[in-house]
Amino acid sequence: MRAEPICPRCAGPLHAPNLWSSDWSCSVHGVVLPRQPAKRPGPDGLAAVLRDAHVPVWTPWPLPLGWLVTGFATVGDDRSGARATAVAVSGPGLLAGPADMVLIAEEPGIGLGAHYAGLDGSDPGEVFDGPPHVKLDVSGPAATCGHTVPMWTVNGEADRAVFVGEAMGHWLWAVLWPADAGVLLLERQTLLDLREPGMELDLPYGAYSPRLDE
Repeated sequence: MRAEPICPRCAGPLHAPNLWSSDWSCSVHGVVLPRQPAKRPGPDGLAAVLRDAHVPVWTPWPLPLGWLVTGFATVGDDRSGARATAVAVSGPGLLAGPADMVLIAEEPGIGLGAHYAGLDGSDPGEVFDGPPHVKLDVSGPAATCGHTVPMWTVNGEADRAVFVGEAMGHWLWAVLWPADAGVLLLERQTLLDLREPGMELDLPYGAYSPRLDE
């Protein structure tokens, strides 16, 4: 696992704030919010994410059969709080072999979801033409009764399936490895925002997912 903050858009090194600037900056992308070292799966890692999160912290619930929560990541610092969150889940693929999924919630312009998708920009671009490819049900503090989020495919790296939509005023990305694991979302999933007050889910945790370090 990494020990230093990196750029959310390219995973490159950052210049830390100093006497002349209070900003984090990337040599390629300029001023950015820092992507913090990923957090191990477990109650402590989740608690650290929830403490600073200004965006949803999504997990499928119930989890697909045999799947486990396998880590967390955030973008932000002590001043900004977490303006993007990522939750990794892993389990058996529906077609063959193991599979991984990272769910990202972020404010526009952060670029974490685009990075995991394999895109050069910071946002999904013009992908919202035509009917959605999948739909997810979401529930959380701003959607007490739940609602449906349409999701469209994004043409990113060939080794993964990428879907993006908008939920609670923020981008919602679902990135799955390998690409054929995208069929998981054809079986309509429900996402819960773990910030919801009083939520005490008994989340099952597995080994840390190296996908968070990509």
